[in-house]
Amino acid sequence: MSDVTIPGGKIRAFVERIENLDSELQELNEQKKEVFSEAKAEGFDVKILKEIIKLRKQDQEERDERESLLDLYMRAMEQAEPEKKVAKAA
Repeated sequence: MSDVTIPGGKIRAFVERIENLDSELQELNEQKKEVFSEAKAEGFDVKILKEIIKLRKQDQEERDERESLLDLYMRAMEQAEPEKKVAKAA
């Protein structure tokens, strides 16, 4: 192993950059939590806000396809006869 040269300086630089990015991500996530808390304090439903954010990330075609499938599945479920529940023995 002594004949293999590992560029320790480069490894350290990569590790430190990644650690800094992790730290920045943690700070951003804390800020995001604070914004959601503010919205909740103002009376907004955080789950709905998260759903809006998720939808805005999708392109219109993808969103339309998803809504069509959701509608199709819901109609199929409503038209199906409910299954009889079988009582389980305890």
